[in-house]
Amino acid sequence: MSKFQKFNIIGGWLVFSISALVYLLTLEPSVSFWDCGEFITAAYKLEIGHPPGAPIFMLLGRFFSLFASDESQVALMLNSLSAIASAFTIMFLFWSITYLARKLIKPENGDYNSIQTGKILSAGLIGALAYAFSDTFWFSAVEAEVYALSSLFTAVVFWAILKWESEADSPHANRWLILIAYLMGLSIGVHLLNLLAIPAIVILFYFKKYPVTKKGILIALSAAILLLASIMYLIIPGVLKVGIWFEFAFVNGLSLPFNSGLLFYLVLLFIGLIISIRYSIKRQKVLLNTLLTVISVILIGYSSYSLIMIRASANPALNQNNPKDVFSLLSYLNREQYGSNPLIYGQYFNAPTDEENPSSVSKKVYIQKNGKYELSYELEKNNYSSSHKTLFPRMYTKGMSGRAPVEYAKWTGLNPKQKEKPSFGQNLNFFFSYQINHMYIRYFMWNFAGRQNDVQSYGDKTKGAWISGIPFIDNLRLGDQSLRSDDMKSNKANNTYYFLPLILGLIGLVYQYKHSKKGKNDFYVVLLLFLFTGLAIVLYLNQPPLQPRERDYAYAGSFYAFAIWIGLGVLAVINGLEKYLTPKLSLILASSICFLAVPALLAQQNWDDHDRSDRYFAHDLAYNYLNSCAPNAILFTMGDNDTFPLWYLQEVEGIRTDVRVCNLSYLSTDWYIDQMKRDNYDSKSLPISMDREKYLMGNRDVVYIVDDPRFEAWVKKNKGLNLKDALEYVLSDKESTKTIYGYDQKIDHIPAREFRLPIDKQQILATQTVSAKDSTNIVSQLEWKLNQNFMEKSGLALYDMLLTNNWKRPIYFSQTVPKSGYYGLQDYFQLEGLAYRLVPIKTADTASNLGRIDSDILFENMMNKFKWGNINKKGIYRDENIKRMCLNLRNNFLSLSNTLISENQNEKAIEVLDRSRKLLPNEVSSYDYIALLMAENYLKLGKRDTAMEMMNIIQTRLTQELNYYNSLKPTSLSDFVRSGRRNEALLGEMKRIIGLYKKKELTKSE
Repeated sequence: MSKFQKFNIIGGWLVFSISALVYLLTLEPSVSFWDCGEFITAAYKLEIGHPPGAPIFMLLGRFFSLFASDESQVALMLNSLSAIASAFTIMFLFWSITYLARKLIKPENGDYNSIQTGKILSAGLIGALAYAFSDTFWFSAVEAEVYALSSLFTAVVFWAILKWESEADSPHANRWLILIAYLMGLSIGVHLLNLLAIPAIVILFYFKKYPVTKKGILIALSAAILLLASIMYLIIPGVLKVGIWFEFAFVNGLSLPFNSGLLFYLVLLFIGLIISIRYSIKRQKVLLNTLLTVISVILIGYSSYSLIMIRASANPALNQNNPKDVFSLLSYLNREQYGSNPLIYGQYFNAPTDEENPSSVSKKVYIQKNGKYELSYELEKNNYSSSHKTLFPRMYTKGMSGRAPVEYAKWTGLNPKQKEKPSFGQNLNFFFSYQINHMYIRYFMWNFAGRQNDVQSYGDKTKGAWISGIPFIDNLRLGDQSLRSDDMKSNKANNTYYFLPLILGLIGLVYQYKHSKKGKNDFYVVLLLFLFTGLAIVLYLNQPPLQPRERDYAYAGSFYAFAIWIGLGVLAVINGLEKYLTPKLSLILASSICFLAVPALLAQQNWDDHDRSDRYFAHDLAYNYLNSCAPNAILFTMGDNDTFPLWYLQEVEGIRTDVRVCNLSYLSTDWYIDQMKRDNYDSKSLPISMDREKYLMGNRDVVYIVDDPRFEAWVKKNKGLNLKDALEYVLSDKESTKTIYGYDQKIDHIPAREFRLPIDKQQILATQTVSAKDSTNIVSQLEWKLNQNFMEKSGLALYDMLLTNNWKRPIYFSQTVPKSGYYGLQDYFQLEGLAYRLVPIKTADTASNLGRIDSDILFENMMNKFKWGNINKKGIYRDENIKRMCLNLRNNFLSLSNTLISENQNEKAIEVLDRSRKLLPNEVSSYDYIALLMAENYLKLGKRDTAMEMMNIIQTRLTQELNYYNSLKPTSLSDFVRSGRRNEALLGEMKRIIGLYKKKELTKSE
């Protein structure tokens, strides 16, 4: 081993140690928001997460969880998996950079001298640490998500192809290709992003093995894309599709047990591969042997998905899509529940359905029944008129909320209500302005130029833009940044790098391209990795507007490739200085400057908004959700952040397992209803009385709400259709219940939109649904109106539970469930914490409050029972997501204080307001309209100084923001116009409140 090799190995482990230490120091100690809670839960008990699953992550996560001292440390161990994987990624990036750098430096006498060694190691160190401290990669490194592990696979695969190149002419060089194929197969069980390294690998193989010509490059690139497509669309689904043929023939044709055909097929497949490999060895067919071995190890890696089927068959508590057979596993792998996006040819968002053939069968769904696979239903898709189709469709959907056309209009200037087909120019305008610029270039600049703040951006120049820290550039794009409010300037994600990482990367890019023939070839390899993990993903995802969160994590591979150029840029700077200084001084000076200007600057700027140490907010918020509920409750949720952390607490830490968390988004699927009808830990099955045939997919997926004139008088007389009658009607299979008056088509429907549920007062008191002090408020029947034209199966299941439960178990709705998920029941809500309890007491909702408040319960929960996750601890990073949730908490304190004041419990009201100010001061979440109303309550309670202190803080922020907003030129994407109007309204309201209480004080003095 040469001296350089020793230093190279030591350098790799050095950057590993530095990055591992940083990640472990900034690690979130418990569960995070979004998918992390689900991934931790799935890994800890080998359960089934959302499609397409991550079995390799699950297995590694399970291994890491074994080192937890108790259940409360499991999340820390899973987060550590990401940290360690990320550190290894940096190590392999270092070695990849040093390998490419070595090709740009000619050694003396076959070995590198000390100056050359220093150049190469400096390039590796600075490039690797620049990526280690970059915004996107650091974010994924400190939480339990798949992206850190996926990045490691990409790093190892890219390093391995470089190792192959260095040994390509040796007898056993193909072992590296086989290792790469195996890692590719394994990576399928983490995330498909790793496959996007294939084009770079193929081009490097071509450059090494064949004479380089333009025609050859085109052929190699075409072969690379074909290979990538073959793995994604042939091998991954194809292996299962052939298995389906065998399974169907064996079970339905030969009456053999379930999975017998699949097992026979897999045995046959591997026997065939073994025989073929032996044949290739015997006949000395090296290329055939390599190809067959590559296919075999890809399949061996891919076989990790057998874990998904095996564990799904055990019916674990978390079993998304229940992929227990080959049919459902294929659907799971294809992510069918999320739908598909047209890529090459498809419809525009306003395309009408084809008049002659409005729909067609896209898939036949089979289920296990009576020992056979029986057809459950035929999934249909809309066929759109060819008059509104186009090549390369980018504006193709109205979106889940139906607001996408309005957003298209903001980006392109089209009319969101237009009937005519958008122009192809508008289509490309959206592609470049939104999908390329907003959803990729903005993220790229976050990492290598700077970031404005952590507020999610939908195009407004005051939120989530990229900045540089150079005033004249930033002011030209985003307005005078010095006019921003103190609150905006103090955002921890306000990071400025002055373009230094970008400039160094561009220098390295040009340097590698112009250096030599070898350098140019390597440039194309890195360029392909950069493009296929960046812009190619943009093309593939075809993202519509109004994404629920920022998506920069999807492009981490592209930023990885650019970090290689940052490292090579160091070589260019050193060589440039050598024209004026001695080689040794150039090395020391250039390396020091580049280190301070890029990785050190990135670490300094990014530390405060990536340091999640000692932050337990997601954990404790989930704890508070669960402890808002009475024993044995049913808690309806809707999104990721009010569901996944709760699953984690129940499944991993065993907290409040008596509460059944029921996600309304999933409740529209048959597999989830099946799970809800089973006991789980301390929670009994949900009271769903529907037979399985009634809710199988394809049956009552959508139930229309129709005011049938034949029932109108009866419904009006009785103040609603009895819920029992409504359910019996819609669950009936009689043809008469599928007929709508004046409409020929037979559809599932309910013939009224007003409902009632008779109340047994004694049952209410016996189950303690309502306390004795409120017994006089109990209504004789619940009456509500459903102001929508249809409801999904989740609404049907909820109504079934409401009727069948008969108030035996408490029913709650998370505060974060949108109004559409209340299904008209909100007038009977009672706020008891972070959830509303359904009670038979009617309280009309107002603009600021929903339902009623039991002050005793809410006070006990908010003041004594709840945990706060160090939310007010100095130095804790609170991102936009957390700050937004803090507003809900502040509003609960406000609502509780309002109720206490109305009940003349003024001392307790002051105690509540003081607790809110202590837990949620302006530094935690900026004082807003809710805080203004709290200040008003302080005035009511005679605490004038406190009220004025709060109002002064609010006034200062609002005034500063207005000055900034008024300096900006509005565009179609500007949200700051609405923010400015809101600020003016708040200032007016503040003036009104102050004037009102001054008048009251004068009246008292007279």
